[in-house]
Amino acid sequence: MDRANIVESSKSSAAGKPIRCRAAVARKAGEPLVMEEVIVAPPKFEEVRIKIICTSLCHSDVTYLKLKDPSACFPRILGHEAVGVVESVGEGVTGFREGDTVIPIFVPECEECRDCKSKKSNLCSKFAFKISPWLHDGTSRFTDLKGQTLYHFMFVSSFVEYTVVHVANVIKLDSPIPPNRACLLSCGVSTGVGSAWRSANVEEGSTVAIFGLGSIGLAVAEGARLCGAAKIIGIDLNPEKFEIAKAFGVTDFVDSRGCGDKRVSQIINEMTSGGADYCFECVGKAFLVEEAYACCRKGWGKTIVMGVDKPDSMLTFSSAEVLIQGKTIMGSVFGGLKPKSDIPILIKRYMDKELELDKFVTHEVSFEDINKAFDLLLEGKSLRCVIWMDK
Repeated sequence: MDRANIVESSKSSAAGKPIRCRAAVARKAGEPLVMEEVIVAPPKFEEVRIKIICTSLCHSDVTYLKLKDPSACFPRILGHEAVGVVESVGEGVTGFREGDTVIPIFVPECEECRDCKSKKSNLCSKFAFKISPWLHDGTSRFTDLKGQTLYHFMFVSSFVEYTVVHVANVIKLDSPIPPNRACLLSCGVSTGVGSAWRSANVEEGSTVAIFGLGSIGLAVAEGARLCGAAKIIGIDLNPEKFEIAKAFGVTDFVDSRGCGDKRVSQIINEMTSGGADYCFECVGKAFLVEEAYACCRKGWGKTIVMGVDKPDSMLTFSSAEVLIQGKTIMGSVFGGLKPKSDIPILIKRYMDKELELDKFVTHEVSFEDINKAFDLLLEGKSLRCVIWMDK
């Protein structure tokens, strides 16, 4: 179905009324999603209800499906990488109308607060980013047919035919970019590319080390390539990933299981004559953050933390090391990107054939086969699997 037909099919007489539709619901930790009918309430103040065209599976969805510790909560509608069409708008909505093609983004941007107006941050102070089971007003728009509340995920919840999102978490899509490419920019690819581009500000001719060559790590490599990095070192447990990573700009590879008596950080320090200019942790393990920091060049090196570890995981550094080495360590939420201004730039770079998106999509399935997408990711066979609602 092309976009014009999708827009037309999204028009309904349900504006202001609940909609009954299909959803893939996470009922219990670690168990397959359950396809069932749910009720989606109409949008409230400054919200839009979106008919999802397609969504893609991010590893964060897998993490929170398996999570048993806080902030785990079930039943929940996961999913946060998507493209859709506005079906209806709530009161107070400006800038969006029925029929607009949009990308929901898990990082809010109100465009009004001090942080949103600053170039130094993408963390809105009016609508704080958090892994919340609710929308911004502390309530849900989802119930099952028995009336039980279904929780939201990252303000998006795209594993459902219709979802409700606050306008701070939506950008309008005015480009002819295909939906199965645009949805990648909701999280993973944007996060990786943005971390090199915006968070780290990778310089031309610099050296980059990337811990973890999953889709996020490969997106970091893509971003570093676009920034002109001269050496991009990929570190991973699986040496077969090197051939794949070359297509994303990775120039060197370190098998973390084949370092003998040396730590990975020692190998990187030797390869780079004192440490990489920029190190990215993309796995979500505290010990790898410490390894990345250990092979980050003294004086000016930056370590960018992107992997999602358990909420109570701790990092350990000696105060002397932090003081004397003069290194920087920082977190990077959504790659430091401001969604409403930076995503259009990435879309243009894709349309201009500069940014590679096509090679991230390894599989496409129908909504009914969403659990297959989870299996492919868990088996290491997929970078991004696009899930079509009407395929």
